[in-house]
Amino acid sequence: MGVAIRTAGEDDRDLVVRLLDEAFQDDPVSGWVFPGAEYRRATHHRLMAAFTDATLADGRVDLVEDGSACALWLSVPADDPGHGGAAEGEDEFAELRRAVDADNERVELIGRLTAGIHPQSRAHEYLWMIGVAPGRQGEGLGTALIGSALDRCDREGRAAYLEASSERSAVLYRRLGFEHLGEPLRLPDGPLMYPMWREPRTGNSPS
Repeated sequence: MGVAIRTAGEDDRDLVVRLLDEAFQDDPVSGWVFPGAEYRRATHHRLMAAFTDATLADGRVDLVEDGSACALWLSVPADDPGHGGAAEGEDEFAELRRAVDADNERVELIGRLTAGIHPQSRAHEYLWMIGVAPGRQGEGLGTALIGSALDRCDREGRAAYLEASSERSAVLYRRLGFEHLGEPLRLPDGPLMYPMWREPRTGNSPS
């Protein structure tokens, strides 16, 4: 049975924020940025809101029709300084920290560190985040969401990139054609993140 997927709009904003907040409460990277369950429950949603707003403005949010899963994608051109840690991008990270949790330096640091490893030489689609409602995990919704976007990448001949937030998710992405890109990123006193890259499968492209 297929999974119905559509592009989210501004009317879906609160749904997407809530979905991401719930999906990432137990994520190791979210736990590093917002240590402590109570603190995370009170604050984490503001970071998810910032990510959602940025993607609705400049990217694409794929949403399972029943609201059970979503994926945030950005189209990144080659040599894009906003994903490479240039001064302009760093100002955005400081602004993000002020908007989300001014006293938490890790909100800013996670942006700087991931931007520092983000590939810049080739245009690609960036899977920023993907979240599945806790009660719906294991049903293949995440795979369906990513697969739909990767089919587009293959048709258009575009590569894809992501940072896996756990070894378990990295294994899933490998099954979808992603390969590890360089060494993992070790967050200070925290977990590893795994940069991964997928070349388009040109056999699926139209001749």
